[in-house]
Amino acid sequence: MNIIIVGCGKVGTALAISLAKDNHNITVIDLNRELIDQLSNTVDVIGVEGNGASLKVQKEADIVNTELLISTTGSDEVNMLCCLIAKKSNKEIKTIVRMRNPIYLDEVGFFREELGITMVVNPERAAAREIARILRVPTAINIATLSGGRVELLKIRLEKDSPLVGEKIMDMSPNIRNSIQICSVERGDDVIIANGSTVFEEGDRISFLASPLNASRFFETIGVASNAVKDAMIIGGSKLAFYLAKELLDTGIEVKIIEKKRERCVELDEDLQKATVIHGDGTDENIIMEEGLAKAQSIVALTNIDEENILLSLYAKKHNSKAKIITKVNRIMFDSIVNELDIGTIVHTRSIVAEIVNANVRAMQNSKGRSKVETLVNILDGKAEALEFVIREQSEVTDVPLQQLKLKDDLIVACIRRRNNIIYPRGGSAIQVGDKVVVVTTHSGLNDITDILRR
Repeated sequence: MNIIIVGCGKVGTALAISLAKDNHNITVIDLNRELIDQLSNTVDVIGVEGNGASLKVQKEADIVNTELLISTTGSDEVNMLCCLIAKKSNKEIKTIVRMRNPIYLDEVGFFREELGITMVVNPERAAAREIARILRVPTAINIATLSGGRVELLKIRLEKDSPLVGEKIMDMSPNIRNSIQICSVERGDDVIIANGSTVFEEGDRISFLASPLNASRFFETIGVASNAVKDAMIIGGSKLAFYLAKELLDTGIEVKIIEKKRERCVELDEDLQKATVIHGDGTDENIIMEEGLAKAQSIVALTNIDEENILLSLYAKKHNSKAKIITKVNRIMFDSIVNELDIGTIVHTRSIVAEIVNANVRAMQNSKGRSKVETLVNILDGKAEALEFVIREQSEVTDVPLQQLKLKDDLIVACIRRRNNIIYPRGGSAIQVGDKVVVVTTHSGLNDITDILRR
C-alpha cells in the first residue's frame, strides 16, 4: 500500500519501521528535517518537510495516489485536521488518527462518522487495556487474544523450580500437550520456534496458545497461581495511569495512584472517585513503603522517565518478590539488557500502537483481496508474529497432512479453529476450507496461507 505518516515522533517512527518491513511504500511528513533524515537512515522511506495539515504539503507527498494516511503528531486536533484534509483531497483514502485526550473518549463514533476517520488509536488506552489484561492473569508476562478471544497467546518465564525445566515438549504429559500448544521459546537474545525436541531451560520465556480455561489448568499443573490481583499500586499519574485505573476499577480491583504534581492529583481524584490518590514523589522509597509497596499484589511503574521506572521495579522486586510488576519503557534501544532484568512485564506503548495499526492495515489489504490475514500479533518483542488466516478456498495447503507439506523453517501451524472446535494440530492434521489457522513464525510479510510453504 502507499501510506503517508504525519509525524516522525516515537509513534510515527515505530509505525514507519513496522510497516516498511511489510513492504509498504512509506512517505513521512514532519516539520523537523533532522527527524526525517534520522528515519530515512534507518528505513526506506520518502521524506517531505512541512506541516502535515497543509494541503500543499499533502499534495507534495502525493496524497491523491495514497491509500492510507496515519496522523501521529502530538496534537489530537492537528491529527484530525490532517485526516480531514486528506479525505477532501482523496475520497477513497483510509485515515487513522492518534488521539490521546480523554475528553474525546466518548466522541470517537462522531469523529468516525462526521470526519470520515477510519480508525482512532489511543496509545495510552491501548496500553492500559493490555496491562489490565495481564493483571487479570498475573502469571503471564504478556497476553494476546486470537480467534475472537477463544484462544489466548500467553508468555511466561520458567523459574528454577518449574517442573518443565529439563523436559522435552514431546515428553510432556498428554493432558498438557492436548490442551495447549507451545509455540516459541526465548532464551537470552535467541528465539526458537518450538518443536517436539525442544528442551526447556531455567529462565526460558515460553509462549503458548490455550483457551482461558486450559491456560488456568496448565498453570495449576505446573504449580503456578493464576488468580487476578486484588489491588494495584500505580506510580505516576499520567494519561496511561488514568486509563489503567479506570479499567481496573471497573473490574473490582482496588487502585492507589502516587503522583507528585498536586494539580494532577486533584484532577485524578475528581475523575477517579473510587481510587486512592496520594500526593507524593513515587521515587521516594520512604513514601512508597509507607503507602504499602511491600504488601501490594501488583506494582505498575508509569513515570515519564524510563530509568525511574526500571529502578522502581527493581526496588519493588527486592521488597515484594510476590507482587506482579509492570514497567513502562519508552525507548527500545536497550531492550536486550532490560529484558534480562527480573522486572516482570515490560510495556512499550508505541509497540502496542504499531501492532494495532499493522493488524488493521492487514485487514484493509484483506478487504481488497491482497491479504487473507484476519489477525496479526507481534510477539517476542517484535522478533516473531502470530497470524490468523481465514481459509476461504482450496489451495496447495488444504486437505494435505501437515507432515507432508514443505513448511518454512522457523514456522509452526499452532492452532486450527474449525467451527466451534479448537484443534492443536499434529503431523497428521490437515487444513480445510472454512478453517481459521494461527501461524507463529519469525518470518515477516506473510499475506496468504500458502506463504507458509518453502519455495
